[in-house]
Amino acid sequence: MNFRFDLIAEYAPFFFQGTLVTIGLSLGAIAIGTILGLFIGIGKIAQNKFIRLPFSWYVTFFRGTPLFVQMLLVHFGLVPLLIGDTNGIIAAIVALSLNSAAYIAEIFRAGIQSIDKGQMEAARSLGMSHKQAMRYVILPQATKRMIPPLGNEFVILIKESSIAAIIATPELMYWGRAMQGQYYIVWEPYLTVALIYLVLTLSLSKLLSFVERRTTTG
Repeated sequence: MNFRFDLIAEYAPFFFQGTLVTIGLSLGAIAIGTILGLFIGIGKIAQNKFIRLPFSWYVTFFRGTPLFVQMLLVHFGLVPLLIGDTNGIIAAIVALSLNSAAYIAEIFRAGIQSIDKGQMEAARSLGMSHKQAMRYVILPQATKRMIPPLGNEFVILIKESSIAAIIATPELMYWGRAMQGQYYIVWEPYLTVALIYLVLTLSLSKLLSFVERRTTTG
């Protein structure tokens, strides 16, 4: 097999551009998904069942349907409905955020419920409101326990961002497919793309391990 390094060099600027877009998509989805996931997770543990119900439906839908389908629904349905036209980058961020929020919500729910109920009762007995107790007592303790599963979700999100190629978002996988389609080769584009994803996920894993150690020892 004659491995064409010259073609990889030719596409290097596109792979670099695609990597930046992939990182941008992932960071945007992580930020939005974490905020949404926090509110959804808190909503799922509300005492009123009518408040819990829509949050439970949300998690059930986004965890029970493929991200591929969600991406198409957002790209061809939701985004045009909101802004009058479709946009690959906006659609990718929205779809990844909505999907990750469902998984992050379960992480927050499990983390919050893992804290002993006596902590909330003690905070309330000191005169704190439920909101204050959640913010200053429960969430700081739960966050330490949630770092490992949140880290795993972030790593998964980077890899799942490759699905955005199906809606012509110019991220990393998009340029791998473009190179394969232009030169009718397989190993060069897809091995290069796989290696870049590996570097991204390993770097994030190392960073999250560092954060986890600092949090544990802090």
